[in-house]
Amino acid sequence: MASEFYRSDAPGDISLKLTPDGKGRLEVFLDGTKIFDRKEEGSFPDLGKVNELKMTIAEKLFELEEA
Repeated sequence: MASEFYRSDAPGDISLKLTPDGKGRLEVFLDGTKIFDRKEEGSFPDLGKVNELKMTIAEKLFELEEA
């Protein structure tokens, strides 16, 4: 069951999609690119990983603002 956290088809917007599963699976996609997969990582993200994901999203937003 995927759940769109934010999605827009407008030019210059990004989409952020979180995909939780009943078996503890969690995937995070940014503009269709997977930036986190709990199954691949072997655990839920710790604070350092959460900050890394936030920075990845912020960088993408900055790129769009500069364009």
